[in-house]
Amino acid sequence: MDNSILEEHDLSLFQEPEGFRPPSPEPTFQVFERQPEHVEPGTLDRLTVRLVGSHPLWGHYLWNAAKCLSWYLDEHKELVRGNTVLELGAGAALPSFVAMLNGAERVVITDYPDNILIQNIEYNMSNIFSNSHEREKFAVMGHVWGKDTRPLLNLLSSNPLQSSDSVSPLFDLIILSDLIFNHSQHHALLSTCQSCLSPSGVALVFYTHHKPHLAHKDMNFFELAQKEFDFRVEKIYERRMTPMFEKDHGDVNDRATVHGYKICKQ
Repeated sequence: MDNSILEEHDLSLFQEPEGFRPPSPEPTFQVFERQPEHVEPGTLDRLTVRLVGSHPLWGHYLWNAAKCLSWYLDEHKELVRGNTVLELGAGAALPSFVAMLNGAERVVITDYPDNILIQNIEYNMSNIFSNSHEREKFAVMGHVWGKDTRPLLNLLSSNPLQSSDSVSPLFDLIILSDLIFNHSQHHALLSTCQSCLSPSGVALVFYTHHKPHLAHKDMNFFELAQKEFDFRVEKIYERRMTPMFEKDHGDVNDRATVHGYKICKQ
């Protein structure tokens, strides 16, 4: 008898007992309060967004940078009114929704092509915007940074099914909220921005040094933007918040401060 052959009942030895793994965390909800002095009459003054219960790409947090970027868009409505907007690595997509409330013409929301993330964005969009005309101005799509951007650009065309050889419009505003801590993806992020940003457009990059000892690696994003991609870089924002993770190491002021930059084509 060949002892290397396991009978079916033997295989049950390798099955995890019921309840061995804890269930996946349930989604959570957070309320974002807009600053009253910058809210136009007739628009929502607070937004409730759903966050995935847990995710390896950190989609289960509403980041301080997303809140600050949203407040910034409320204060600088000229950046979005009548314009096209692309958000990368959107998570709950709060800044995209604020952009629409401030009069954006078209908003394309992207995150890593994972059904959990994409469906959560779609849930938030449908929950916040009950008007079908408003919802038609949104598009939600999975996108891997640095990969082919034609599917994103085609969403701006009057004919989404146009030939891949046709020239597509470009985005007026690109939103990057707390993404540059992912140091290995700086080049890919900038590649997508370069392909999608119009010559007169602006990309807003808001972030926090969550690991202050790696702040120099965060800042490499802007050095790369200037030296390799020929972007113009300007700091435009700074605000202290409550640190996202109280028990993290490093100076609490560094971990609490949100910085904002804009990058533009030369």
